[in-house]
Order: sequence, then C-alpha cells, then structure tokens
Amino acid sequence: MRKKFIAGNWKMYKTFEETLSFSEEFKKSELPEDVKVGLMVPYPYLDYMVKAFKDTKVLIGAQNIHFESEGAFTGEVSCKMLKSLGVTHAIIGHSERRQYFCETDDSVNLKLKAAFKDGIFPIFCVGENLTQREENDAFPVVEKQIRKGLYEIPEEYGRNLTIAYEPVWAIGTGVNATKEEANEMCSFIRNLLADIYGKETADEIIIQYGGSVKPENSKELLSMEDIDGALVGGASLKADTFLSIINYKKL
Repeated sequence: MRKKFIAGNWKMYKTFEETLSFSEEFKKSELPEDVKVGLMVPYPYLDYMVKAFKDTKVLIGAQNIHFESEGAFTGEVSCKMLKSLGVTHAIIGHSERRQYFCETDDSVNLKLKAAFKDGIFPIFCVGENLTQREENDAFPVVEKQIRKGLYEIPEEYGRNLTIAYEPVWAIGTGVNATKEEANEMCSFIRNLLADIYGKETADEIIIQYGGSVKPENSKELLSMEDIDGALVGGASLKADTFLSIINYKKL
C-alpha cells in the first residue's frame, strides 16, 4: 500500500528569519500518521532545517543537485554534501530548472544516477507545457522524459523513486489540471513504469501531482487512485496553508 507523500517546494523564497518562524509554527502541529511530509528548502537553510526537524517525521530535501560527487564546479552542491548534513531527498528535473537553467533529459539522468549512488532519494519531475498539451503531445513528451531520465537506472533503485507529474502550464499560474486529467497522466506514468520495471515495482513507486495545489483542490486530487501525493509550491510557504493540504482528509 503506497503512503501519500506531500512535499513542499519553497523555491527561492523566505529569509532565514522567515524560515525560523515557519519551522517553529510547523513543529507545533500534529501530522497524520498515514502521510509522509517533506520540505524542499533553499540550500542555505538545509542544515538548520535538518536539525530543527531531527526528532520529527518531516523529511528535509534540496531543490537540486550536481551529478558529480566533487570537483571544480563553482557554485554547485553534491549529493555527498547533502547526505553529510542529513538531507534525505532532492528534487531533480523541475520544469523551472529545465526552462531557466538549460537542464535536459540527459543531465536529469546523470543527476538521478548520482542521487541513487550517494543515497539521496530523488523526486523526479516530468510534465508538458501548454503548447504540447494543446497539440496532444502531452503523453509522448512525458514518456520521453521518463524513459530518458531512467535510462540505465536499475529496478532496485527505481523502487525508491518518487515521480512528480507537474504540467508546466499549471505551475504557479493558479490553474490546475482537473482531477481526471491529473489522474489520467499519473495512471499513464504507472503503466509506463510497469513496462520499464515490471508491475510489482511500478505499484510501489509514488507518483505525486504538482501544479497550483492548494487546500481548495487538494482533497479531490489526492482522492484519485493513481495520485499518491503532491509537490506543493506557493501553498507550502505558509505553515497553516501547507498543514491544511497535509490534513486534506479533514477538509
């Protein structure tokens, strides 16, 4: 039985003072037993957040990694560095990384391999843009991203994978896919994973939906059969709003 996994992606938001305030408020709240919770925060706050949530169920992750373990790569951060802090997860291949920082399916593949090698659990992002959706290319685009991203990654690693389906046209726009559209793509992804790794492994892999997830739509999205959680952007920046999504069953 897959456990729901709801992760917040803070992107490039919050000062350290705001991070302190969020963590103090968030730590006071009781989290449901049947939901995994993660916070993917900017690099400068990772050490503090790992320590702040050490004795809780909250998982702390980064928003990106480099595919080498070390080297002359000024400004980059490796999985070994993250692991040494106690970071457990990292987002890989987010559409904003692809759009603004020229990441490709090939570089995403290298990063996924690096994450598994050095013991970081990846949240592997895929999704189509509006033009691709309107031209009925959404499924081929997502299939290409997954097949190239998982190239030569063995089944034993695949079992520890989280995939986040984020239609690019819904990220930060206030427009989200309908629950039927989101579930259809997540179901397609699961069938694709079954082709790559076999049904047993595919049934273990968590598939999140991301793209303007908020308290108002979280319950209907998370009630769908093939949606195993959410990657939450703006709505994760306020503790009370993010907690509402985590406690979606009470909405």
